[in-house]
Order: sequence, then C-alpha cells, then structure tokens
Amino acid sequence: MNRILALWRTAIGKKVVMALTGLIGLAFLVSHVISNLLVFTDPHHLDEWGEFLRSLGPALWLARAVLLGAVVLHIVAAWQLTQQARAARPGAYARHDTQVATYAARTMRWGGVLLAVFIVFHILHLTWGQFHPDFREGEVGRNLITGLAVTPVALFYAVAMLALGAHFAHGVWSVFQTLGLNHPAWNRARIALAVGSAVLIAGGFLAIPLAALLGVLG
Repeated sequence: MNRILALWRTAIGKKVVMALTGLIGLAFLVSHVISNLLVFTDPHHLDEWGEFLRSLGPALWLARAVLLGAVVLHIVAAWQLTQQARAARPGAYARHDTQVATYAARTMRWGGVLLAVFIVFHILHLTWGQFHPDFREGEVGRNLITGLAVTPVALFYAVAMLALGAHFAHGVWSVFQTLGLNHPAWNRARIALAVGSAVLIAGGFLAIPLAALLGVLG
C-alpha cells in the first residue's frame, strides 16, 4: 500500500492512473455508443437494452461503481498534474510553440472540464429526467429522442461530443507513451488509431443529437 501511495505522489504515477482509468472509460464509451446507435434501427431496442442492464442487478451497480471510481481518479490525477506543472513553471512562456502542442493537447484541460459538466447534465437529463420536456420512466429510446429534440440541449450535446473527440484522440495517443509502448516506427499507426477511434466514437455520439434535432429519429 505504501508503495502504491508513493507512486501516486509522483507525476508518472498520476499519468499511469490517468492512462488506466482512461482505458476503462474507453471500454465504457465503446459499449455505450454501440448501444445508443440502436436508436437508428428502432427506439424500442434501447428500451430492451435498458431492461437488460437493470436485470443485472448487483453486477450493474458494481460496474457503475468501477466507472465512477475511474472518472473520479482520472479527474483528481489530471487536476493534481496541472497543479504540479504550474508549481514547476510559475511564469507563462513568452512564446508558445504550436508545432509541439497540438490543438487537442492545448485544450485538454478545458475540454475535460466541459466533459465533467456534460456527464453531470447527461445523468440528470436522461437518467433522472431533469431538464427533460416529457420524461417517461423505462422508455429509454423515446426519452433520448424527445430530450435531444430540444435545440439548446442538442447543441450542447454536439459541442460536448466535439470536445470528447479531441480529448479522446489526445488521450489514446498519450496512453501509449505513458505505458512505455511508444516507438518512432509506430507513430503513424498511433495517429491513425487515435484519430480513427475518436472519429468513430465521438462521431457516433454526435450523430444522435443531430439526427434528433433534424427530426430523423422517431
């Protein structure tokens, strides 16, 4: 336990925690986007999926606890790394090298804050029915469509998904370096994997509010 705490106190330990919790988030996002895209075939498929998840009972709550713990650790590690970086570099650079820092990397912190706000809103909106025009318990597909047919809500979801894509691409790229799996010969493949997976996952999520807003779903 002492060794784990000692590792946690180091920058590399926090980066490893961010990488591992990010992988947990990746697994969740893959399953979540696949299940949500069922709304394009038949909204009732989402109702059936929701019923299946509820039938898991304690296993579902265990999965939720693991996911929540991963999110909390990810945020805490990111915040502490930011504080360490500021302490080590109290003065701002006179010039920023935009060739070194990608747009996703430079906006990682604010994108993370936006995503944290989005997660809270998303749970309130489509799990508990807050801010929803006509929430009906158990009708997951219908709640998704009617909830995202509200223009400000759909636009907020769309912006959040763009932030997710940038955050995700940079995270996938970084996880290889953090876990010691980076090599110059693999960089092209790393870029393709990072950008490709971000486009597929964030793009899949983004398609849903846009389709609801345009009246395609129903």
